Amino acid sequence: MQVIDRQTNQLIVQDLKTAYTFWARLKGLMMTKSLSENAGLHIAPCPSIHTFFMTYSIDVIYLNERKEVIGIEENLSPGKIGRRFSGAKSVIELPAGRIREVSITAGQVLAFVNGENEQVS
Repeated sequence: MQVIDRQTNQLIVQDLKTAYTFWARLKGLMMTKSLSENAGLHIAPCPSIHTFFMTYSIDVIYLNERKEVIGIEENLSPGKIGRRFSGAKSVIELPAGRIREVSITAGQVLAFVNGENEQVS
């Protein structure tokens, strides 16, 4: 699955994995060695995150129910607790530096699409 900006069609994430079950959300990126440059993890429902048991920093996009960006955190180090953003329903975890690279800002609305640009959600 991919993530694009709905307004500009800019590609945000090429290879999005999902964590929608209790166990997948609990595990998240813990105990992983890295997150590839074009990858991301969507965790839902998920209003906040932590980076305990991780060995690398990540960027985090916080989304409301309409998949509008309501908060961002860049370069969240291992062993930290992420910020809380009122109204956050899910998060996308990305490699550190990706938010700056694709210029994510609050207010953007994202779309999840499959490989044929067919909107998934």
